[in-house]
Amino acid sequence: MSPVSATPLQAPKARWKPNVTVAAVIERNGRFLLVEEDTSDGLLLNNPAGHLDPGETPEQAVVRETLEETACRFTPESFLGMFMSRFRRTRTGEDTTYLRLTYVGSVSEPDPTLTLDEGIIRTVWLTAAEIRGQPERLRSPLVLECIEAYLAGHRYPLGIVSAHDSLFSPPVSPVAAATATAVPPSSTPPARVA
Repeated sequence: MSPVSATPLQAPKARWKPNVTVAAVIERNGRFLLVEEDTSDGLLLNNPAGHLDPGETPEQAVVRETLEETACRFTPESFLGMFMSRFRRTRTGEDTTYLRLTYVGSVSEPDPTLTLDEGIIRTVWLTAAEIRGQPERLRSPLVLECIEAYLAGHRYPLGIVSAHDSLFSPPVSPVAAATATAVPPSSTPPARVA
């Protein structure tokens, strides 16, 4: 028996994937809109943020998440950037990496007919100094990192993040796609080349 065939087959490792989230940085008169959340680690502050759902663009997701968490309608004005962090859950020890797509924009006044998402206690407007002064209350290091990027003037056009039309329709197998786009055979035989 050869050494290669003597080695037992091992199951392939599961592919690692970060959790994709979106966040909004909203500044008005030198104060930033944050949400206070009831988490397993206590009451923490976060940018309006949440997970990207299937079938939505990041821009649609940040508008939805901001409305759900603040009862305010968010109007994206620019893309701030992509930020990554790693987090270990206190209760479970689960190791999670987040990839956060962050937008800058403005909000309407809160809609009094809407209720805040489960776990969101209230919204608060804080200065950068107030946020810097309580790092232990931030849900993620990305809360302050995104605000610092905003204050440093980072801005990109909204179009820098694009979504292909396939996002909005059921997936098509590669074989079906090739068949659907194949050029029909010609009724005349190809010309001979001498």
